[in-house]
Amino acid sequence: MIPIHSKVEGQTYQLYKLEQLLKPLGYVIGGNWDYEKGTFDYKIDDEDGYQFLRVPFEAVFGQLDAKGTMVRVGTPYLLSHVYQENLDDNVNSMTAALTSFDQFSEPTDSDAKIDKKYIDVGEALVRELEDVLITS
Repeated sequence: MIPIHSKVEGQTYQLYKLEQLLKPLGYVIGGNWDYEKGTFDYKIDDEDGYQFLRVPFEAVFGQLDAKGTMVRVGTPYLLSHVYQENLDDNVNSMTAALTSFDQFSEPTDSDAKIDKKYIDVGEALVRELEDVLITS
């Protein structure tokens, strides 16, 4: 994980407006959100794993699934996940009993080394993020 400090850190936005501004740029709301915090993820590449720019946010008014929620943006960071080539080999009998099958592989490295080329791309994406969010 490599943090990329930004002028948008600590800024507060209405979550709906933030979504409207970031989705056209290629960001999606990450699947790891809960009612108080979440991330916008931009997939940079999927060569040798997945490289993302992740923009965290936390609710400061309301919950993430409610209308009118206000969120504070955290420090954007680069993240690289490297996954196994095959299906998950760590499924135990209890897990197997709860699900019919587990098709997802566990990451072999959920915080893998990030190539310099992705750092440059991440920094450019953060500058674009600043341009869009600060001028809106």
